[in-house]
Amino acid sequence: MTETRVDEGENSAADGIEDLTGLYREYGDDRLPPGQRETDRFPVLSKSGTPSWGPDESFEVWGAVDKPLSLSLEAVKDLPAVTQRQDFHCVTGWSKFDCEFTGVEFAEIVERAGVREDAEHVMFHALDGYTTDLPLSECARDGVLFAHEYGGEELPSDHGGPLRVVTPHKYAYKGAKWVSGVEFLTERELGYWEKRGYSDTANPWNEERYS
Repeated sequence: MTETRVDEGENSAADGIEDLTGLYREYGDDRLPPGQRETDRFPVLSKSGTPSWGPDESFEVWGAVDKPLSLSLEAVKDLPAVTQRQDFHCVTGWSKFDCEFTGVEFAEIVERAGVREDAEHVMFHALDGYTTDLPLSECARDGVLFAHEYGGEELPSDHGGPLRVVTPHKYAYKGAKWVSGVEFLTERELGYWEKRGYSDTANPWNEERYS
């Protein structure tokens, strides 16, 4: 798989944080996508409240892979981690700039699970029953992260802790909160909001909010 990098020379910050805030240049000249308003707050939205990660919960990887995985939360946190600075765009119309997330890169999971050549899509599963789908090619690019820290501290539960996906090139509903598993698919399936009329492509700079 080929990773897509934006302004690669700018991404290696002196503080060790990968800067992805220039990602918008792939799509145009405006950092703030059309129809969005910038906020310093970090509003909380979810499908049905905040679930809890029980002691018996595990992070599962299955489907079109050679080596299915079942990892404890601590095992996930022990995997190699990166910290990235990114913008965060909610489909409801707000954007928060310069968010710092730390976690495991999607490519790390791909390598450990041995994703098969016939895998084309990825379904993320969450503790609350939420699902969302992305093409494997969209997940393989820089910035897709299984985040367990925000701003240098443990990711708060109302923002998806202990583990959530972040997708800085998509509206945030493509980044499942409380993610409990990843299913590699050989064909496209619709996730929770996509079945209810939200866009499957979810590009903020094209205002792809609804199908």
